[in-house]
Amino acid sequence: MRSQGAFGVVLVSICVWIWGGQFVVGKSALAHVDAFHLSTVRYGISVLGLMALLAWREGWRALAPGPQIVRLAVLGTLGFALFNLLAYTGLEHAQPQTAALITALAPFLTTFILWGRTGERPAGTTFATLALALFGVSLVIGRGHPLSLFSGALGWGEVLVFAGVLSFTLYTLGGVDVVDFSPLRYTTVTAALGWIPLALATVVADEAGWIGSPSLGDYRDVWLQILYLAVPGAIVAMIAWNSAVVLIGAQNVALFWSTIPVATFAIQIARGYRPHALELVGAAITVGALIGLNLLNRRRARRELARLPGLGATEPA
Repeated sequence: MRSQGAFGVVLVSICVWIWGGQFVVGKSALAHVDAFHLSTVRYGISVLGLMALLAWREGWRALAPGPQIVRLAVLGTLGFALFNLLAYTGLEHAQPQTAALITALAPFLTTFILWGRTGERPAGTTFATLALALFGVSLVIGRGHPLSLFSGALGWGEVLVFAGVLSFTLYTLGGVDVVDFSPLRYTTVTAALGWIPLALATVVADEAGWIGSPSLGDYRDVWLQILYLAVPGAIVAMIAWNSAVVLIGAQNVALFWSTIPVATFAIQIARGYRPHALELVGAAITVGALIGLNLLNRRRARRELARLPGLGATEPA
């Protein structure tokens, strides 16, 4: 059991560094290929790999979406087309470490979306940790001067990244209602269906002249970045993440999600970026708030479970 737990920690740690590096690698690629073409090519490769993996694990019939095709297409559009177009277009105008911190706010978005759906108001501690996390993000965006957000430090790049995270959060929550689908099948089918509007949007934007048309030389300049985003970033990390959930549990895995910005900061610093001292403080505050929210939610869930008949004597308080 201990070896399984240790292996689960290794797997989720790999995910953290892969996804933390995605923001840096993606920013590099965007210097040559725009967000539309980059996302289309990246997920074209990823979808082919996922389809081959799904067919191997569950058979070719698993590739068929079945009667839930409309719902899966909508979710795929949210999770893959809109998320990538919004987040990567935003990344063109935002720093990788800032984008990573904004992405890490997904647990708060999940909490408030569920509030809207169920009518159950979050605890006061949730609002407190959210305020703390946002203060930390403001220190990073403003490079130690949070009030500078009101004088231009907060740009539309950060807003687009946030909109992309919101879109992906809706996709994640929507997967709960998709029955009889394994995580691999859900990811593969929605990615395949989401790639279609992603590719169509790229064609329309290209034909309308809203974006440029990258040359073969542009793709050749960033083929390593595209390969990283497509294979480790989408396929390897997804398999490792789902395996870690089985080995150490979803709540433990969620704790590691909060540390993705730390990986992004470390990579940027290793590449020569010199952050302001208060910028690092802001990142620490945000990550601490996210971890605190996860721990508070876990304790609250244990208390509620302990109140259930027949479980109070066996579940920890």
